[in-house]
Amino acid sequence: MASRADEGQPVISLREASASLGSRPVLRKIELTVRRGEVVALLGANGSGKSTAIRAVVGQVPLTGGELELFGTPLGRFRDWARIGYLPQRTTAASGVPATVREVVSAGRLARTKLGLLRKADRASVERALELVGMADRAKDSVNALSGGQHQRVLIARALAAEPDLLILDEPMAGVDHTSQEVLADTLREQVGAGTTVLLVLHELGPLEPLIDRAVVLRDGCVVHDGTPPEAVGQHALPGHDHVHPHTGANAEPIRTGLLT
Repeated sequence: MASRADEGQPVISLREASASLGSRPVLRKIELTVRRGEVVALLGANGSGKSTAIRAVVGQVPLTGGELELFGTPLGRFRDWARIGYLPQRTTAASGVPATVREVVSAGRLARTKLGLLRKADRASVERALELVGMADRAKDSVNALSGGQHQRVLIARALAAEPDLLILDEPMAGVDHTSQEVLADTLREQVGAGTTVLLVLHELGPLEPLIDRAVVLRDGCVVHDGTPPEAVGQHALPGHDHVHPHTGANAEPIRTGLLT
């Protein structure tokens, strides 16, 4: 838990950050600061650089220019990865490997253990994470028996098991049924209330909108908006996609927007 003196301190700081995939530039000198306790959403059309920015933050995509600091430490010297919980783009909980729900979630605790041995406190954190995502009653089940939405809940529980200070989620709601979306929104609401900092990629705001402090819109690898979510949708909508704002109602005329991925 952050102290009052820590409030507002940068957790993520990208300065003039550039990155390429092969020979193709994807991030073009972007500036992004996420401060302690904030919930920041990355929005933008396909190919805008959202997931690349997330992967650069967790060290999976090297920067070709600029600087990245995590908790005030340059990436090259940062070692405290247990402070970060990361959910990549939609995948399967165990990639077909036979494992129970509890075993998958327990893997998220390994960064905080010695020699991979779970102590009583580790097991308690795993059980709490399972409770948070509503999967405690499925703890002994094989992950291969779960629905897509349940898979996503398990993966988020795995990220939460380490009790991270920073939670990074790439498309957490993609392909998830409405019930699981509400569960995940409630889970994040509780984490945010406890002081967790959150950076997430979204293809639409949906039930997470009330939690979001800032929306950062990327276009062609550049930041074109950094401010409140309604402004992001209203001022930076791109042609080609229909998006119904969650407050307009089911019968409202769709907004034409490029925020879908």
